[in-house]
Amino acid sequence: MASISAAAFFSFTLLSNVAERMLSLSAGVMLATSLLHALPDAVESGADPHRLFATVLAGLLAFFFLEKFAILRHGDDHHAHSGQRSGWMVLAGDALHNFTDGIMIAASFLADPGLGILTGLAIAAHEIPQEIGDFVVLLDAGYTRARAYLFNLLCSLMAVAGGLLGYFTLGRAGDMVPYVLAFASAGFIYIAVSHLMPRLQREETVRGTVPQLMLMSIGVGVVLLLAH
Repeated sequence: MASISAAAFFSFTLLSNVAERMLSLSAGVMLATSLLHALPDAVESGADPHRLFATVLAGLLAFFFLEKFAILRHGDDHHAHSGQRSGWMVLAGDALHNFTDGIMIAASFLADPGLGILTGLAIAAHEIPQEIGDFVVLLDAGYTRARAYLFNLLCSLMAVAGGLLGYFTLGRAGDMVPYVLAFASAGFIYIAVSHLMPRLQREETVRGTVPQLMLMSIGVGVVLLLAH
């Protein structure tokens, strides 16, 4: 157990600085992609704006309740189950999350290749810190480094499955693409506002805040550059 904890600590120490920087970049990319590109594209598609923004509202509420359910289940499992069970729950949640990410990327590419690139960039910027965290959790749950890498890789491949399903399904039902974009935008906004920005607000020094603002601005700038 000591070696597992040491490996987890080493992995976290080695990658934590990169992960923290990626949070700032990810927040900027996610907010700009959703508010400056995806939602405007959805509105310009000719879909009913009232239904689109109702979809955004439904998405925000859905992400809140899904996360609340996961928190409640995690609390129960913390008291009733072993670390191995918690590891499998992390993997299951990650696989489902990656699957929906794949669908979002497919919908974005169907709407606009440039938007697809931005969506992929936003998801990657968010997923890198998350995957680092999942890897550390798996090590702490008793997984070897090789098994943790393998299972993380298999979970990542679910994004490919979701992308293929989204491409062929939404390709035949093009009218659904704007609503998928609206739902995806709700997910990006929810993650940025409820997860990333509160973590960034923990930094209470000017020295630490300046890089955050710079990276968020870079994220927004990349979206504006690629969008035009």
